[in-house]
Amino acid sequence: MTLGNVRGMKDILPPESARFAALEASYRAHSERYGFREVRTPLLEKTELFARAVGETTDIVEKEMYTFTDRSGESLTVRPEGTASVVRALLANRAAAGEWPVRLYYIGPMFRHERPQKGRLRQFHQLGAELFGSDAPYADAEVIALLHGFLRDSGLSGASLEINSLGDPSCRPAYNDRLSAFLAAREGELCDDCRRRRERNPLRTLDCKSEKCVRATADAPSILDALCAPCREHFAAVEAALASAGIPFALNPRMVRGLDYYRRTTFEFVIPGMGAQNTVAAGGRYDGLAEMIGGKERVPAIGFAIGVERLLMLLGEGRAPDPAADVFLATTAPSLLPEAFRWRMALARAGLRADMDYEGRSLKSQFRRADRSGARVVLVLGEEEARRGTVGYRDMGKGTQEEVSMDEAMRRLGRPDKEE
Repeated sequence: MTLGNVRGMKDILPPESARFAALEASYRAHSERYGFREVRTPLLEKTELFARAVGETTDIVEKEMYTFTDRSGESLTVRPEGTASVVRALLANRAAAGEWPVRLYYIGPMFRHERPQKGRLRQFHQLGAELFGSDAPYADAEVIALLHGFLRDSGLSGASLEINSLGDPSCRPAYNDRLSAFLAAREGELCDDCRRRRERNPLRTLDCKSEKCVRATADAPSILDALCAPCREHFAAVEAALASAGIPFALNPRMVRGLDYYRRTTFEFVIPGMGAQNTVAAGGRYDGLAEMIGGKERVPAIGFAIGVERLLMLLGEGRAPDPAADVFLATTAPSLLPEAFRWRMALARAGLRADMDYEGRSLKSQFRRADRSGARVVLVLGEEEARRGTVGYRDMGKGTQEEVSMDEAMRRLGRPDKEE
């Protein structure tokens, strides 16, 4: 019996893998234009990292993490999101990171045990960026501008930016008390999860996708009305910076995000009309996260993450073309295969995409394969031509073929040195 995939974990084969690679290459280039550098963190972390950082009352920690005890008795978790790992890596390697601000981006798989659906898998991939060491509103605007520009350059249309402020430890507790009192009067209208959240983290009820909870909290007090003066000033400055950069946005006071570490600015890029799963990319500020996971100093920070599968789905399911060969090496006899192979390796070293048939099939069959490969040139190695030091040079675009010296053929192709 053939073994199948683990549920919710998908093989990514050509040509789909080419779409992933192209998007990742574009994201790398875009991030580096903004001065961000790549960080790669392990897939496995100590479970305590996510319990502290993501929040014990979040769905991720309560229901979705892949956690196990290893042979030494330590509890480990396969990372469900990227930010906590990047912060841990920064704190563990602070001297190597350089002076503030530190700009890092990441690309890689994450894992959550949730119900698989289109664009949402148990192993999924994220592109993310984090800016550490500045609490200036311009840092918020820079990170949002990076994300806005990348989504635009990727070809996504129809995405709109929504922003909110969650306040900070100075003003959020009073708002939480006010919200909890509001929810207490409607407890019978809430789902079981939100009744539990009302005591531990009432803000999370505004993130619930249950229709009855959305109705019950429709007229909940707005956190924007409860911000302290510094948070109001910070948020107003973020709005002004976005406006000066020409980035349109709308306020969404119900946006709280699903992770406990966010404070002040939060943001999402959404596609209208897609229902509860309309978010393309999201992020926010998390100035206290470094201290939550054991850091000795407060590190202001802001970042975002993009779901790769979701973005590729929105960009369309078009098939990426297989890469065309530059040259196809055809042989008239099996005895010429060693010579053709030497030329194929030389062409590859020279940066040309070369292909050939290893099975000694008929010349007609090889030409059909060359045509399917998209090769612009076919070099025909024949026994008579080999004795004369020549090769058949067929221009597939023009449909012409001539006999030229091997040196002339190599000159036209870029002259690789087959003896290298």
